[in-house]
Amino acid sequence: MKKVAVILSGCGVFDGAEIQETVLSLLALEQNDAQWQCFAPDIDQHHVINHRTGEAMSETRNVLTEASRIVRGDILPLTDLNADDFDALLVPGGFGAAKNLSDFAYNGDPVQVHQDMFAVCQAFARSEKPAGYMCIAPIMIPQIYPKGVKGTIGNEPDIAAAFNRMGGEHIECPVSDYVLDQRHHLLSTPAYMLATSVTDAAVGINRMVKKLVELA
Repeated sequence: MKKVAVILSGCGVFDGAEIQETVLSLLALEQNDAQWQCFAPDIDQHHVINHRTGEAMSETRNVLTEASRIVRGDILPLTDLNADDFDALLVPGGFGAAKNLSDFAYNGDPVQVHQDMFAVCQAFARSEKPAGYMCIAPIMIPQIYPKGVKGTIGNEPDIAAAFNRMGGEHIECPVSDYVLDQRHHLLSTPAYMLATSVTDAAVGINRMVKKLVELA
C-alpha cells in the first residue's frame, strides 16, 4: 500500500487549508488503496478570518492546531515529515497555502516558501517522488522545481503570469482535469480556483489523486 504525505495549512479556505479539497483528497487516497498521513507547520497563522463575514479577527491561531480539526487530530508537525518514509506528496489548496505555507497572498512574486515547507517539498522533488498540488498551492511549484516546470492554477491570468515570471510554464486546465509534468513526476489541478461546487472540485481531484497513486 502506497503511503502519501499530505501537507495542510490550517482550517478554512480564507486563512488555512480548503476543507472540502482536503476531505476529497483523503477520500480519494483511500479509494485508491493508499495510506495517508497529514502534516502542518507548527506556526501562527498569518491572520484569522471570520468565514461568515470575511473580516479579519483580532485572534492568533496555530496552523497545526487548526489543521488538526479537519483530520480528527491525526496530524503531525511538518518538521516530522521525512520524504524517505513516503511514496508521494499531496498539497491541498486554500488561502493558507498562500498565507501560511508561502507569502504569495500578501507579497506576490517571487514567492517565498516557508523554510520547512520548502525543505520538505524539495526533498520529494530531489528524490523524484511524485507530488500533487491543487488550487492555489501550485504557485509554489516554480520555487521548488527547476525552471520550465509545468503546472496549473486554472485560468486566472494574473496568477498564471506570476507563475511564468518565476520560471514555470503555466498551462490552462479545466476543473475536471489535471496537468502532468512527466519529467518531474508532478501533478496539479485547479480545484476551487475554478470549481463552483463540491462535485466540480471532486472530478479533477479524484483524477489527479488516482494518477498520483499510480505514479508512486
